[in-house]
Amino acid sequence: MPEGDSVYKLARRLDRSLPGRAVVRSDLRVPRLATRDLAGRTVLEHATYGKHLLTRFSAPAGPGSAGGSADGVPVTLHSHLRMDGEWSVTGPGKVLPRRMMDGVRLVLELDSGSTAWGLRLHDLDLAATSDESRWVGHLGPDPLRDDWDPADAVRRLRATPSTPFVSVLLDQTRVCGLGNLWVNELAFVMGVSPWTPIGEVDVERLVTRAATALKHSATVPGAYQVTTGLSRRGQDHWVAGRAGRPCLRCGTEVQVVAELPNDAAHRRTWWCPHCQPGVGPETRVPTSRPG
Repeated sequence: MPEGDSVYKLARRLDRSLPGRAVVRSDLRVPRLATRDLAGRTVLEHATYGKHLLTRFSAPAGPGSAGGSADGVPVTLHSHLRMDGEWSVTGPGKVLPRRMMDGVRLVLELDSGSTAWGLRLHDLDLAATSDESRWVGHLGPDPLRDDWDPADAVRRLRATPSTPFVSVLLDQTRVCGLGNLWVNELAFVMGVSPWTPIGEVDVERLVTRAATALKHSATVPGAYQVTTGLSRRGQDHWVAGRAGRPCLRCGTEVQVVAELPNDAAHRRTWWCPHCQPGVGPETRVPTSRPG
């Protein structure tokens, strides 16, 4: 699943070609949005909040632009990539390959002649920009936003001290934008078992390391999701994806345990038993907490 840095980089890529362009035709291919029309609006920007992408549009340029309940005011298109969503932009006179068309959920034709395509987008919705909290109001602070509040992040993580490290960091209402890759890598960097109760962890240090890592990954060229400082394949992560291979620090075989079915708090987890001493996966307790 794309993590906060993935969505942030996508937003910056889209911002290189879409903002300032007027929509001349839109096609929203999900039932609840099928009658909505973005024609006549200008793309303003792409904002992110954790793993959520918010594409903001101006109010319609003039009468006759159908906007449903959001007529006459700026609107935001909300989308979530989940495991397989993506955006693509084609130049004037070009379209996506036919084999990709079945996945198209959004088409925006722009006055530049370019077209933006949203493929396999999830949670696609449209509302007045003033109502964006309906999608992101429940989320915790995001290290990639200007309103990042590390003290609030520390408070939220400490709220349930018995919750395992991996489970509390995957909970987007505590800190948002950290997915399974970063959660596993941060446990290694902190030198704790992934199932260590969060109350036994130096949470201030954890929040600082998490924010620094996510920002570095999102903004530094060539650093995207490289956690070891080495971009060479097979050496770019400490433990994630390295089951059965020697730990890059001590040589101990990296272990992995499968996710608990339909349990967002217990995803597939990798760890080095030597570098991350403590309780193991046998302590996991199934939970129905949403991700």
